[in-house]
Amino acid sequence: MESLNNLDTSKAYQDGFLEGYRFGGCQAVLERVSMQESPSKIKCRVLYVPQGFEAIDRGVAEALSELTEESAVAAPGSALAMAVSFRPDLVLVMNGLHVFPPEHEEQIQAIRGLGIRTAIWFVDDPYFTDDTVRMAPAYDEVFTHELECVELYQRMGCRKVHYLPLAANPQMFRPVRSSLQYHYDICFIGNAFWNRAELFDQMASYLQDKKVFIAGQHWERLANYGLLSRFISNRWIEPEETVSYYNGAKIVINLHRPTEAGSDNRNGLNIPGGSINPRTYEIGGCGTLQMTDCRSDLTQHYKPGYDIETFADAAELQAKIDYYLTHDHERIQMAWRALWTTRSKHTFHLRITSLLAALQIK
Repeated sequence: MESLNNLDTSKAYQDGFLEGYRFGGCQAVLERVSMQESPSKIKCRVLYVPQGFEAIDRGVAEALSELTEESAVAAPGSALAMAVSFRPDLVLVMNGLHVFPPEHEEQIQAIRGLGIRTAIWFVDDPYFTDDTVRMAPAYDEVFTHELECVELYQRMGCRKVHYLPLAANPQMFRPVRSSLQYHYDICFIGNAFWNRAELFDQMASYLQDKKVFIAGQHWERLANYGLLSRFISNRWIEPEETVSYYNGAKIVINLHRPTEAGSDNRNGLNIPGGSINPRTYEIGGCGTLQMTDCRSDLTQHYKPGYDIETFADAAELQAKIDYYLTHDHERIQMAWRALWTTRSKHTFHLRITSLLAALQIK
C-alpha cells in the first residue's frame, strides 16, 4: 500500500510540474505575440445582431467595439427598431437562425429600405442550408465560414459572397491554471452526433485505463454506453468551464459533425463540409494539444504535425494518443505552437478587420 501511495504522489508531482511547465511556456508565447491593434478606429457605426453563441458573439462584439468608432448590440427581435434609432452604417447579423423571429427577412428588407447596408455571417454552414439559402438573398453581403457554401449562395442570386473563417476569442479561450478536478488525459466536449458516437464506441475498450472526460448531449446513442458512462457528463458545459477542461487535459479530441441530411442537420442539398469548426481555434487558443479529423481547409490555418495533430480513424487516433501521453515535452511544445498560431492568425479582431475591409469600410 505504501508503494502504491508513493507512485500516486510521484505521478501527481510529475503532472503538476508538467502543467506548470505548459502554463509558463504559454505565458512566454503570449508575451511574444504582437497585439493586433488598429492605429485608429474606423469611422463607422455598426449594429451587431447576435445568434446567442456566447463564445462567438462576445468575440465579435468586442472586436467591433475595438475597431469602430461606435457599435451597438441588438436582440434579434428588435433589430429593425434599433436600426431606426441608432442609424448605423452597417447591420451585421450572426447566422439568422434558431432565435430569430419568423419575420426576420422582412425586417432586413425594411432596414435596407432605410439606406442601411446589411450583412450576414453564416457560421453553422452547411448544417442548416435548407434555411440559409432562403434568407441569404435578403442581405446586401453574405459571409460564410464554409468554403463549400460560397458557390451555393452565388447560385442563389447573392452577388457579394465572401469566405470568412471563424476564430477564437482570446479573452475567453486562453491559457489558465485549472484545478485538479479538470485534469484528464483525454477530453472531448460536444454533442454525440452519430460519427462521434461511432468513434467512441470503437475506442471504448481502449479508454478503460485512461482518465477521460466526455460531455454533451445524446451520448445515450453509444452502443457501449455502459463501458463509457463513468466518463460522461450529459450536460451543456458553459464556455468558461470548457476553458478549464481544455487547459486541464493533456489531449483534447475534436471531431467535426457529419454533414448529411438527417435528424441532426437541415442540409437537404447535402453540401459537404470543408471548413474547420470553431472548436479548432478555441482549443488552440487554450494552449493544449488537439487531435482532429481533417477538413479540406485545415492546412490553410494550421500545420498538422507542427501545431495540431490529425487522425483518419480510431486506430490512428489511439496510436497518437499513446505516443503523446508518453512524450510530454513534444506534446507541450506542439500545444505552444498551436497557441502561437491561434493568437497571431485566428482572433476575432483579425476576422472583423477582414470583414470590414471586404465591405470597403475604412
